[in-house]
Amino acid sequence: MSERQQKALKTVKHYMWWSMGAGLIPVPVLDLAAVSGTQLKMLSEISKIYEVPFVENRGKAIIGSLLSFVLSHSLACGAVGSLVKAIPVVGALAGAPAMVVFSGASAWALGNVFIRHFEAGGTLLDFDAEKAKEYYKAQFEEGQKIAATPHEENTEVPA
Repeated sequence: MSERQQKALKTVKHYMWWSMGAGLIPVPVLDLAAVSGTQLKMLSEISKIYEVPFVENRGKAIIGSLLSFVLSHSLACGAVGSLVKAIPVVGALAGAPAMVVFSGASAWALGNVFIRHFEAGGTLLDFDAEKAKEYYKAQFEEGQKIAATPHEENTEVPA
């Protein structure tokens, strides 16, 4: 693994935990906004590591298109987790676990997709979400496992 790849993975791990923390925000919809902002910042930092120009609007569009690939199940769990928080007292306790795992998994997947893309010489401008969707889905599943049972040995960048 290259030094740059190691630095990028460390950044992904850092923002994965921050995303999970943002998922704990007890206000519905505000938690989703905080998670999205955290992941946009992560993408910006990974871009800097690879010396790839970062364009915020392009980053937002990419994050949205990748999340659409997990809409059927995982995003629904994240959104439901966010909305369940609207129920006084019990809602915050019930919705938080689903939102935390979703938030961590989406950060893990996004970060690893871009590490792979940038390692191959790609940029934000030539990123093709359709080509990355299977890898994103696989990384999202891996991220769910890591977020649900966080162990350092489970956080290596897959080949």
